[in-house]
Formats: sequence, C-alpha cells, structure tokens
Amino acid sequence: MLGTLLFLYAAQLVGAALPHVPLLCAAGAAGLGFDLALRQWRPGALGGLNRVHCDEAVRQLLRDLLTVACLAHLPGLDAAARLALVAGLLACYAAHFACRALGVLVRRSRTLPIVTRNIDTSGLGLSPAPPRLLARPGRRALLFSVPATAGLLGTAAVGDPAAGLAGVGLSLALFAGGACHLATWLLPGKRPPGEERMVEWFLGWLEAYRPEVGLYFSGGQGTAYQANMWLPTLAALGRRPLVVLRERSMVQQVAAVDLPVVCLPRVAHLMLLEQSSLRMLLHPANAPKTSQVLRIPTIKHAFTNHGESDKLSSCNPYAKVYDEVWVAGPAARRRYALAEVGVDDRDVVEVGRPQLAPIRRASGPPPAQGPVTVLYAPTWEGWTSDPGNTSVILAGENLVRALLADRRVRLLYKPHPMTGSVNPLAGAADARIRELIAAAETARADGGGRPGGQAAREAAEAELARRTEALDALTARAWRPGADEMERMGAGGAPEPGHAEAVAEATAAWHEAFWNARPPGAHVVLTGARPELYSCFNQADLLISDVSSVVADFLASGKPYAVVNTSGLAEAEFRAAYPTVRAATLLTPDAAGVPALLASVLDPARDTLAADRAALAEYLLGPAEPPSLTRFRAAVDALCAAAEARRARRPAESGPGLPTPRPEAGSHQVVTLTGPRTEQQPSGSTDGAHSPQGDRNA
Repeated sequence: MLGTLLFLYAAQLVGAALPHVPLLCAAGAAGLGFDLALRQWRPGALGGLNRVHCDEAVRQLLRDLLTVACLAHLPGLDAAARLALVAGLLACYAAHFACRALGVLVRRSRTLPIVTRNIDTSGLGLSPAPPRLLARPGRRALLFSVPATAGLLGTAAVGDPAAGLAGVGLSLALFAGGACHLATWLLPGKRPPGEERMVEWFLGWLEAYRPEVGLYFSGGQGTAYQANMWLPTLAALGRRPLVVLRERSMVQQVAAVDLPVVCLPRVAHLMLLEQSSLRMLLHPANAPKTSQVLRIPTIKHAFTNHGESDKLSSCNPYAKVYDEVWVAGPAARRRYALAEVGVDDRDVVEVGRPQLAPIRRASGPPPAQGPVTVLYAPTWEGWTSDPGNTSVILAGENLVRALLADRRVRLLYKPHPMTGSVNPLAGAADARIRELIAAAETARADGGGRPGGQAAREAAEAELARRTEALDALTARAWRPGADEMERMGAGGAPEPGHAEAVAEATAAWHEAFWNARPPGAHVVLTGARPELYSCFNQADLLISDVSSVVADFLASGKPYAVVNTSGLAEAEFRAAYPTVRAATLLTPDAAGVPALLASVLDPARDTLAADRAALAEYLLGPAEPPSLTRFRAAVDALCAAAEARRARRPAESGPGLPTPRPEAGSHQVVTLTGPRTEQQPSGSTDGAHSPQGDRNA
C-alpha cells in the first residue's frame, strides 16, 4: 500500500521535473484517488506515515507543490496567473489549518468534567457534535482539495489558468466555509455548560436520586469485563445502585445495563460523592486510582475482586486498604491468612458468588457415542508471564490435537480476552490453536451436520439472525460516526421502564438460538462478549482450564474438570499449592491423560472425583444455602448500616484540632493506616465477625 503511494509520488516528481504533463496529471490524480481510498477502506495502512507527521495535509501539500513546480516550467502562463494560483493555493492551506485549530478548540471545549450514561441530562442543554469531516482532520484536507488538484492538473494539461483558478477558488470556499461553520460551536448557543454548572447539576442529581450502593471501577482497554461481571448483581440489590468510573473511554466499554453510570476523571469531582447519600462502594479490581476514592470517609468500601483463583493476585496486599474483603467461601479466607499480606481476618466476609446463579447443575453423563462437549478455556499469561499461568504456550496445541483426535469430542475453545497482550508467544499459540480447530471442522466428513439437513440449518441461522437483531436493537448504542462524548451523554438518557427485563429476555433467547444454530458436533471458537462464559458452562460436559477463577466458578455445575499443570511442580506439590485443583484431573503438557479423562466423563463409574468436587465447591464457593445472593444482600445491608452509624457519630466526633477520644478500658482499637477505617472495635467481637451480621458492623 505505502509502496504504491511512494511510486505515484515518484512518478509525479518525474513528470514535474521533465516536465511531462501527461505523466504528471496521471500520477497526481491517481495519488489523490489512492490516498482517499486508503483513508476510506484501509486507514490503518496510513498509521506509519501519520506517526512520522506525514499526515494527509502534508501528503496533499507535496502533490500540490509538484504540480506548481510543473506549472512554473510551462510556457503560455504569465506571471500574474501563476501568482494568483499560488496565492489561492496558500489561502486554501491557511483556511485548512484555521479549521484544524478550530477543531481542536471545539473538541477541548466539549470535553466535559463529568460524563454520564443512563441519566437524564436534558436540563444541561447538551448540543450535538459538529460534523465529523470538520471536527476531525481525517479526509477533510484530501476531499476539499479535490477541486484545486483537478483545476491545477487541468491548467497543466490545457495551459489555461481559468481551470486552476476555478478549482482553487472552490477549494478555498470549502475550507473557509467549513472553518466558519465549525466556529459556530464556540458561540454561546452551542457551547457546553461550564464546570460550575456541571457540578451544580451533578449535586442536584445526586440529591434527587440518593444512591446507596455503588460499584467503583478504574481500568484500561480490555478490562471492562472485570466490572461487567458484577453489574447484574448490583442491579439485583435494589438499593438505588450507581456505577462510578474514572476513565472516559470506559463509559462506553461497560456493559449495556440500565444502571446509572457516572465518570469522574478528576479527583476534585470524585470528592463530590462525599456530599451524596452513597453508603458503600464495591471494588472488583485494584487500580492506582482506587486510593483516591478511599479518601472519602463517609463511604464504606468492600473489595469483591473479579473472580477468585489460587493465583498470587487473588490475595494482593493492597486489599488491606478496604473496610472489608468479600470472598466466596472459606478457601479465600484461608488464602489471605496464609499469604500474611495484612488483611485482618475480621474484615473478610464470605458472600459466595452471586453471579453463578445462571449455571445449571449436571444432569448426567453425555451419550456414550457422543458428542462429548469439552470447553477449553485457558487463562492468559498474566503480567509476569510465569510458565504456570497459562497452558496455551506449552500445552495448548497438544491438548487440542488430543481432543480433536477423538471423533466423539465437540470442542469449544474460549481463550481469555487478554491472551497475547503481554507475551507474543501466547498470541502465536492461540492463533495456531484456532487454525487447528478450523482445519478439523473443515475436514469433518459430515460437516457437523444436524438432523433435518440444510433446511434445518438455514432455519436455525435465520432464527439466530432475528434474535441478534432484536438483542442489538435493545442494547446497541447507535451513535452516528461523528458523535462525541457530549452528544452521547445527551442522547443516552434514562432508559425506558421495563428495558432491563426486555434485555434479559432477549439475551436468553439469543443464547438459545446461538447454540441451536451450531450443529451438534461442530467445533466452535468463541470470542467476544457473547456467548457469556456461563452459557458455555451449560453446554459443556467437561472443562479444561488453568489455575484461574474459571475453575472455581465451574464447580457450581458439579461437572468434571481438568487443570493443566505447566508449572513444573510435581502433582502432590501442585495440588497442595492450589486448592482449586484438588478435585481436578491433572493434565501434563503432553496431553497424555486426555483419553482417560474422556473415558471418566462418559462412564460415571470411572469418575472418582465427584464427591471431592462437591466438597471443594462448598469450600471454594460457600454453602448452597442460604443462596449466595441472600448472603451478598446481607453483607451489603451490614456495611451500609456501618456507614450510616458512622455518619450518625460524625457530628459528635472530634472536630479539627481536637484529640481523638481514647477507647474505653477493656477494648482495643483497630486502625488501618492505609485505609479509610478508624472506628473502634470492642474486644471479644470476633464471634460473628465472619458473617455479614457480625458485631463489628453494628
């Protein structure tokens, strides 16, 4: 692509130097057309040129200079005509750069201090964004230069300056008119509200909505799944929920839920939450910006994590800054105790995993003749890229080959969305695994056919298309290409009543249609947000994974699972180090144990780990009764009550410059210097402290 563009420049240079008018005209027109085509259909191909500041304006300027150089050597054009053409061309570029400067000013002026979603912002009078062609440089320089380029090339071809003057004049009108139109967005009628008005509006909304429980999230590209897994649980609490984000890009990355979402990039605006009725925040991930919200003394903070596994990251020392650490079951409590990272056992609350409600229990072994649905869901390499993190690099291809060798196996491959983001070897291995699965699916003699033949397949695919369209209509945010965050905020108001229920119903129907559209024995590579992991669990008869939260969640199904040991540890050491694998079949990187594993799935008599799985599920996820959501609600109620009690005590507490009251005799004071909690704990309160209703939260 870039070679073609350089070749056309070289040809135009030769045409200008000789001069050779036909070559100049052909190369100049082809170069402009090719540049426009790349910008339209292959914009990524121009990334290298843009990074070295050879953007569209510079490329067009070079074409125009070559054309003007040719005109300087042509007889028949007087000095006045040449001067007029050059002056008009310079005026075009002046208007272009003025438009670019105005675009920068408009974009900066439309960067709001507070961004929201699912909140009515009609009172702010937010205006739509300017046309994309004007606000972003993009193709503007190329498109608006077409008349000037055509006119100059026409003048070179026929020797008449009229064509060039007409083309340059039209381009100048386009550039100048675009700049004038863009400037109207700086007028009072289209300007966004100022910071003071935004803050006043936000405080008014907080007062009217009166949120109680929120979810706080800060993260980069590809991390939204960590927050998304907790959004349905937050919505189910019914305590006027609120989602608090810190990065502007995350506003559109979090799932399409009906919960009100606010993005507060600046700490000064984050501190406004202290003036709200917000009682507590859930934290699904640790992030550098988390320390900022912990400064708010009126809000209690609970760390929920975005999944539990035996990785070191599941007992991060940072967890001690929270008021409480909410875990699924006794395993995580013990993990924190053994890690000795400073998390007080009284701060650990077992709430189960309320997200696991959609996972269906096993109904029996698959048919002896198959298909046996195997879900291979490896984790990613992690930030440290330790050998034991993911099986993709050392064992993935061996596992997939061994599974595909058994004609009864139907393989579902769902890699972690961040696979290859740190270690390129993981990304390369993932690509080879996908190629193996695609080749195996192509080579299947029956093509994974379904009963009813082609007609049934077409009907299933048509149903999936219909369900996809219905779900997209409910969840898609159909912004026009030029919409900015201010326009999206204005258009993304409060959802209609019943919208959440409609989305849930449409999602369930989509999943059913998705799996029905797949032939019974077909191998599938699963990427993207849909289908969700738990829907894959319900399809699988067996899970193969790594040491990750996927394993713990799959235990809720009661089905067999296997973990790949790529750590280099002996089996006994591996099982002792990672409690989640105690009821698993361990596989080595050579995948030698796959045939025996499949045999145990098909024959319950060979499944010797069923009782161990049931015991481990309770150890990792907590008891089945009361349901996890009930325990989660109780923990929320207790922490909210603690926040309310603290607010009630606050007026009577020490004022500025006064000493803090000393604890009474016979009591001790627990103070976490790195966290927000400084309340007193009566001695002897450890009984019941492990439950959400413990005395420490009274």
